[in-house]
Amino acid sequence: MLYYIQQKAKEAESMRMYDLILKKRQGKPLTKDEIQWMIREYTDGRIPDYQMSALLMAICFQGLDKEETYELTMAMARSGEMLDLSQIQGIKVDKHSTGGVGDKTSLALTPIVASFGIPVAKMSGRGLGHTGGTIDKLESIPGFSTQLEDDAFEEQVNSIGISIMGQTKDLAPADKLLYALRDVTATVDQISLIASSIMSKKLAAGADAILLDVKTGSGAFMKEESDAMQLAKEMVEIGKSAGRKMTAVITNMDEPLGMAVGNILEVKEAIDTLKGNGPDDFVELIETLASHMLILGGAAKDFDEGLMRVRESIQSGKALDKFKQFVAAQGGDTKYIDHPELFEQADIIEEIRSEQDGFVGSIDAQEMGICSLILGGGRETKESVIDPTVGLVFSKKVADPVKKGDVLATIYGNDEEKVKQAVLHFKENYHIIEEKPTKPIMIREVLS
Repeated sequence: MLYYIQQKAKEAESMRMYDLILKKRQGKPLTKDEIQWMIREYTDGRIPDYQMSALLMAICFQGLDKEETYELTMAMARSGEMLDLSQIQGIKVDKHSTGGVGDKTSLALTPIVASFGIPVAKMSGRGLGHTGGTIDKLESIPGFSTQLEDDAFEEQVNSIGISIMGQTKDLAPADKLLYALRDVTATVDQISLIASSIMSKKLAAGADAILLDVKTGSGAFMKEESDAMQLAKEMVEIGKSAGRKMTAVITNMDEPLGMAVGNILEVKEAIDTLKGNGPDDFVELIETLASHMLILGGAAKDFDEGLMRVRESIQSGKALDKFKQFVAAQGGDTKYIDHPELFEQADIIEEIRSEQDGFVGSIDAQEMGICSLILGGGRETKESVIDPTVGLVFSKKVADPVKKGDVLATIYGNDEEKVKQAVLHFKENYHIIEEKPTKPIMIREVLS
């Protein structure tokens, strides 16, 4: 054993980043040892950014095979703390969305799943740019705290079956460093690098089963459905190789999800959905994802049984009760859940009306996210402060009929000039046509 360790140490000493860059530039696969060495040395600051940038660009041109993608994921996952959730009883099920506009899914989805005794121990992030973050939305509930110690996080999941906390800096630190570098070197959009980035954090977070909501369309990171499919396949393969139960659902993000965009507005819509009054597209997504999570968690044998149970949880009020229990456990004031009208509201409320008859032809989801950003509802940099009261609520979505004078959407803001800019931006990216278009299909594909 000692001889083996000494040999490995010698091999590591003889490795040079130059050789790895050359090897990958020539289209040859990197070994497990080379990948582990490279991630360790870069995380410890012994490989300069210019060499890592060169390797990332070589990967963009030559790609990674399945083994390389898996080993890169595991090396990044192990670069920091690997959460041990073994003290939590049952099959721990996590969910990840690749992000979009109006994506308040976790707020409604997780209490439904937890209402069946499936433990949901979830780490979530903040919003950046046109996409919103679950943590920002939860923190718009007065009193709600997402800063939990690991022990309190586990204790809460054991006690009530659900907890959501902010990501810690110790989780996959190599990924944080690599992502920051990819962001400034035009190497973000390589699918294997995206898959390993997402899955390194998910595997480090310790769940037994993972549901992936992979968005596609104008408001998604993966604009093309074929790219979303490839990303989903790679992430499912990585998870299975790491011994996790996996399901990926490809979903539509060509228009904003639901009717509301903006933190408090989205929280109110999630509450409405748990009360059985959600918008059709959001309800379809929630029911589909929750049904698959019930299968992963062993609470349903197939999709039909899962769907029946999910609907029963909402209709009986069990899901809403679990949400209130979750909010109370993390310091939130549950009177806002019972009476959402108590939430703070923006000072300026402006309706946008149709100037013609017809049908809603398209709503550019990304640009609607930018409307919210203009109003102050998103971050342009990590330091930006979000106004939780601003945003927009749609009255008409794609394929809906419209009469001249109908309200298309309502803008919520606190600054006259920003509201004017947001209204102009909205009108440029919301299109009414004469003939009825096909209604967007929410659920595109399911992989497991």
